[in-house]
Amino acid sequence: MTHIGFHFNMPDKLAYACRLLRKAYAAGGPVGVVGPAPAIEALDTELWRFSALDFIPHCLASAPEAMRAVTPIVLAQDCADLPQAGVLVHLGEQVPAGFERFERLIELVDTSDADRSAARQRWRHYADRGYPIQRHDLAAKE
Repeated sequence: MTHIGFHFNMPDKLAYACRLLRKAYAAGGPVGVVGPAPAIEALDTELWRFSALDFIPHCLASAPEAMRAVTPIVLAQDCADLPQAGVLVHLGEQVPAGFERFERLIELVDTSDADRSAARQRWRHYADRGYPIQRHDLAAKE
């Protein structure tokens, strides 16, 4: 069963996603990232300029199969376009179709009312179906 982690109260979702993906890459596991096209495009750009000292290898799901097969982080608009990975990072508002095939799903939620409201709906969806959920409140860590 997929384990769900909600990361709440981040002031900058893309910067947080970059840090999270850097950590996941260092740990060695493949990661899929799913979200709407504008978020995926912005994350792709941000990963290239995130840190002068860190290279975070990634590609879009539209890249050739040979590239996707050797790239540890793949960005897509749909889970069906992602290769098998242990972790899925979600940047969107709706429950991602196909999340069940991942061991872990990480939901990123910023401080905006709209994002928090959508996250509550996703939380209810997962809870109603019995998925284990872990909450990570970034505001409480400061």
